[in-house]
Amino acid sequence: MKRAVFYLMLVYCFSCQEKKSMTEEELYRPDIHFTPPKAWMNDPNGMLYHKGVYHLFYQHNPDSSVWGPMHWGHATSTDLIEWQHEPIALFPDSLGTIFSGSAVIDSNNTAGFAKPGETALVAIFTHHNTQGEKAGRSDFQTQSLAYSIDDGKTWIKYDQNPVIKNPGIKDFRDPKVIWYAPKQKWIMSLAAQNKILFYSSKDLKNWIAESSFGEDVGAHGGVWECPDLFPMQYEGKTIWALIVNLNPGAPNKGSGTQYFLGEFDGKSFKSFTDQTLWLDYGPDNYAGVTWSNTGDQKILIGWMSNWMYANQVPTQSWRSAMTIPRELKLMKLGETWRLASLPVSSLQALGKEAFHKVKVDAIEKIRLSGSSVISFQADATKNFTVTCLNDQQEKVVIGYDPIKQEFYIDRRSSGQTAFHPEFAAIHTAPRLSNNPLIQVKLVLDKTSVELFADDGLSVMTSIFFPKKGYQECWVDPQNGQIMGLLLEQIGK
Repeated sequence: MKRAVFYLMLVYCFSCQEKKSMTEEELYRPDIHFTPPKAWMNDPNGMLYHKGVYHLFYQHNPDSSVWGPMHWGHATSTDLIEWQHEPIALFPDSLGTIFSGSAVIDSNNTAGFAKPGETALVAIFTHHNTQGEKAGRSDFQTQSLAYSIDDGKTWIKYDQNPVIKNPGIKDFRDPKVIWYAPKQKWIMSLAAQNKILFYSSKDLKNWIAESSFGEDVGAHGGVWECPDLFPMQYEGKTIWALIVNLNPGAPNKGSGTQYFLGEFDGKSFKSFTDQTLWLDYGPDNYAGVTWSNTGDQKILIGWMSNWMYANQVPTQSWRSAMTIPRELKLMKLGETWRLASLPVSSLQALGKEAFHKVKVDAIEKIRLSGSSVISFQADATKNFTVTCLNDQQEKVVIGYDPIKQEFYIDRRSSGQTAFHPEFAAIHTAPRLSNNPLIQVKLVLDKTSVELFADDGLSVMTSIFFPKKGYQECWVDPQNGQIMGLLLEQIGK
């Protein structure tokens, strides 16, 4: 009898602990940002749009909440906000684990994977041979193919992988492939330590080395990773964008995303400037790349974390989220080209107005209820702050300093910060516009804020871990004036 009672007490205690743990986990799981159902996630991979469905694949270790043997996780969406989890798409095999890459729709069946009446989706990814790496070899990363003829539900690896062998470069990975219509060929951008290599192919199987870019331009504080090359249109002019992720060496330490704008002729890329340009100045947007098959609309999503502390953040059963998908657009400041980004319109479509005020001259307190978008205009000659806080004295402060002409996010008192010495910090971003009015859009979720200023010219992403959800925001014009203050409630 005592043994039975003891057993029941153990079951009860375990249930209590499990319930407590789940409560802590769900406290940090965002409402409107994609997270894995369990375990580890990092880079977005293989994104494509097909038959009205957005496919998101991602680096995934299904057996642990820290980085480990990589698979491709899979999720689908029709609006880029609500996601459905799908079975794991690609598993490790005898050639190695499955590192980052891309996916395309082979409409012309150039690879010959599809039978009459079928359309093949083709994934191009890096095989990472862990044994080769441990043995001290430099050729342990190669490029391989997999294909799907059932709209991405199941994938078959090409039986003659790899399609590009390693010439002896330790970091040789993350293929991003596009179709280059002027010369009817596929173009691959591949990261190789401190540069990007370009390859071309007629059939996705046989690749020719074309050129390299980047050894003497851009930021080089760490290894180059996860490139993306694509054309953009501006008043009838074609400008090519090349995104290059970097770890470490970002402006606010750790990993970040730089970009180049220039010309591409099907063989080589030429940048308009040697200046280093950043797509997001915050600490928590990395490995961002765009969806394929979206026409002139270019939609990017990034991993919302930083390699400095990604393995230590205070979640246990799952780790990491993705940024809000963002639409990219070209902007011109005088004679200088810039790449701007804003949340996809489907996010705004979900918003319901909860608060609106035409002018704010003193501190305005607005209540929060779930994820929100806060937007307003402010005088560029005055300071302003937006402080989001809870009754535990935890807060994150978003603001602007007109003397330094920079935006900042202060998360020093945001909640749990002790898990890494670099987490509690103030991060900054320069203001690039000279417009006398600053346009501000803040996307707030349980554990993140994304700042989009001046129509997306200055962008910052930051995560945080309060012990209790933020309950209100204090909008402080600080002797200036806030105009058109709008709060929209979004999500659960």
